[in-house]
Amino acid sequence: MKPSLKAVEVALENELGEKEFYLKQSHKVTNPVGKKMFETIAQEEEEHHQQLLEIHKKLEATGQWPEHVSTVVDETHVREALKEMIATTAGGATSTTDDKQAIEIAIEFEKKAHLFYKELIKKTDNTEERKFFEYMAAIEHRHVVSLEDTLLYMEDPSGWMMAAEKSLLDG
Repeated sequence: MKPSLKAVEVALENELGEKEFYLKQSHKVTNPVGKKMFETIAQEEEEHHQQLLEIHKKLEATGQWPEHVSTVVDETHVREALKEMIATTAGGATSTTDDKQAIEIAIEFEKKAHLFYKELIKKTDNTEERKFFEYMAAIEHRHVVSLEDTLLYMEDPSGWMMAAEKSLLDG
């Protein structure tokens, strides 16, 4: 089996596992911000899974990385979802220890996914393959940042709001 095919198979398995985790957590968490974050990331992981399925089909058929695979995966919307949800809860949502632990687990998943894609970048000489994995690594990194932001909000909503307002004034 070619290294690219094996890498895509591992990526498929990872994205599916992450999606299932996020869907499960979206039903379990009590905090509406966490719930929305998990729903949004689950949807994005499904999009990644579908894109990887297409690549896998082409790799199996030809044994080569597809020449015309889109290296653009839908932009992540987790940051917008976070801001939207926080605006609707106005800092009043509470979080349980389980909610926070679920976010912490998700952060670790996303960090591992980011590192996985970074390693794949190092292992390929194919420009299109590298571009795709660079983009996937960037999305996973943005998931980490958004989840860390969600955790910070859950731990200190008013502190998060002050920091967010300050960044708007500084920006």
